[in-house]
Amino acid sequence: MRIFLGITGASGAPYAVRLLQALVAADCEVGVCASGAGIEVIGTEVYGDPRLPRDEVLALMTEGSGDAVRVYDPGDWGSPYASGSAKVDGYVVCPCSMATAGTIATGGEANLVHRAAGVALKEDRRLVLVPRETPLSVIHLEVLLKLRKAGALILAAMPAFYTQPDTLADAVDFVAGKALDLLGVEHDLLRRWGTA
Repeated sequence: MRIFLGITGASGAPYAVRLLQALVAADCEVGVCASGAGIEVIGTEVYGDPRLPRDEVLALMTEGSGDAVRVYDPGDWGSPYASGSAKVDGYVVCPCSMATAGTIATGGEANLVHRAAGVALKEDRRLVLVPRETPLSVIHLEVLLKLRKAGALILAAMPAFYTQPDTLADAVDFVAGKALDLLGVEHDLLRRWGTA
């Protein structure tokens, strides 16, 4: 499968890193694009340093992925993910800031993450948005509803507790696993309801 992973500046970078690892493990080809704010959040939440340079953050995040992952600059309009003529099986923005959600909902395309999401919507392809914001204002809720009506799947980053998570990593796996389910990617990150 060929998947686009956009990473923006909302809290929740561990979800993106875990999702990328799982996509690579499932033999997916992954195009990654992280906004400037997304890089800062990854540096802060995953690597403990918000001042890490972009290249270093991306190198750490994609370490060991071989040829499965290709990183794109937010201004790379030549990326295959910027065009509907490219064959892409699914798109996910994780985490998806509310600013990004709002821009996508208005059809704005200021960077590759916005453009890829717009392509997914216009081509009627699978688009999963993982907002991580709380509380949600009426504006946020209206934007998310508009995106859902346009065809996006909204996966709020809300871990379940019926799985009896032992660690924070277990809770992260649950959300990443739900994203993989929506993308149609096989995995074993979460315990299914009704199983031992």
